[in-house]
Amino acid sequence: MKEKEEFLEYLKYQKNYSEHTIISYGKDIDEYLEFLDENHIDLYKITYDEIRKYLISLNDKDDINSTISRKISALRGLYKYLENNSKISTNPFKLINLPKKDKKLPRFFYYNELEELFNTPKLNTPLGQRDRLILEMLYATGVRVSELVNIKISDIGDHTIKILGKGNKERIVRFGDYCDEILNMYLKDGHYKLSQSSNNDYLFLNSKGEQLTDRGVRYLLDKIISKTTIEKKISPHMLRHSFATHLLNEGCDILTVQELLGHESLSATAIYTHITNDRLKEVYFKTHPRAKKNK
Repeated sequence: MKEKEEFLEYLKYQKNYSEHTIISYGKDIDEYLEFLDENHIDLYKITYDEIRKYLISLNDKDDINSTISRKISALRGLYKYLENNSKISTNPFKLINLPKKDKKLPRFFYYNELEELFNTPKLNTPLGQRDRLILEMLYATGVRVSELVNIKISDIGDHTIKILGKGNKERIVRFGDYCDEILNMYLKDGHYKLSQSSNNDYLFLNSKGEQLTDRGVRYLLDKIISKTTIEKKISPHMLRHSFATHLLNEGCDILTVQELLGHESLSATAIYTHITNDRLKEVYFKTHPRAKKNK
């Protein structure tokens, strides 16, 4: 479908969506088009009742609420794109509400797990230096993987990085001395060697001197984690979750964390308070002299 490909290109180049999101949206749209074909429904003339029939089919597949929400968002975006390009008169998915979100708390690393993770890459090779810097920078700044792989050396200042986030919105993130030490090592040695054949300005390069991709970061993190004693299903986003959780644990206010994460809505940041509130409760009852009666 021509419009689908144009829509995905629009998300990539105009809206700066991550590669992972674009792939997911593409699959969601393909599944929707298959449903339309099986039920002889016209993409451009679908009715509200026919949309409800599609949503029922998603529930019949036992899709969780977050998955259904993403599929609705993908189709809402597609139809908005069609409306803006005069392919349809109104967006039929505008009236569809997203299902209630599943109560799923972000997973994060504990301090001891982070230490083991950071110490796994070997710093005597260009790729080892790069991998260590990826870990340090994800945790130090809280950036998304899609933002990380698009960092250029020219974006880096004195303990700061200019980030181009979702919706092409710029923000400044900061990093501390641990990250700065590895960054300087990598720029003088690892990046210099990796970029010999390409003279590439992107900070994170693969073994061929080309820009590292989202998928490449996920692959190398799986490789690193396999060399540790950490036994949990992990993702690069867990370092972003750890960044937010640990800041709040140490007393950082939620508005500052929201700004550092690049969240438009405070509600997106507020989910981390559930984790920190549990910790505060535990610490309170363990340490306050009159929290419990001595048995």
